[in-house]
Amino acid sequence: MTTLKIGDKAPEFEALDNFGNAVKLSDYLGKKLVLFFYPKASTPGCTAEACNLRDNYITFLSKDYDVLGVSADSAKRQQNWIDKHELPFPLLADEDKSVIEAFGVWGPKKFMGREYEGIHRTTFVIDEKGIIEDIILKVKTKEHSNQLLK
Repeated sequence: MTTLKIGDKAPEFEALDNFGNAVKLSDYLGKKLVLFFYPKASTPGCTAEACNLRDNYITFLSKDYDVLGVSADSAKRQQNWIDKHELPFPLLADEDKSVIEAFGVWGPKKFMGREYEGIHRTTFVIDEKGIIEDIILKVKTKEHSNQLLK
C-alpha cells in the first residue's frame, strides 16, 4: 500500500486539528511521533485503537513520543470523538486527504465482499529528525500500544 519505507524522510504535511489549529510535521522536530491513520472516528475498531493509545499515553510521553491521529473526518466529528472517549492527543481532520495521500494510506479496500476506496489503518513512528523508524501495517486495534512500545 504505502511506498514509504523505514529510513525514509517522512513527508512534510500541514493539516487542521480538531480545534482548527494548523499542525505540521516540522512542529514535532526534536521529538518522536506516533502518527496513526485510521478509517473513521467513532467506529468500533478505531475506538478500540484510540482508547488503547489513550490508556498508554503517559508511557508514550515518558519515552519522548507525541501521538497524533489522522482521518478524513471533519474537525467536529473528531472533537466529538475526543470528548466522548477523553482522548488526550490531537486528531487531524484531513478532509482533503492531503496527509493521507502523502503517506500512501488511501486505496482500495474490501469489506464483506464489497470493494471501495478508503484509509488503510497504518501507523508510522517518526524520529526526532523526521525519519520513519517503524511502520505498522497490521495494526492490532486492542493491542496497538504493545506493537509500538515493544
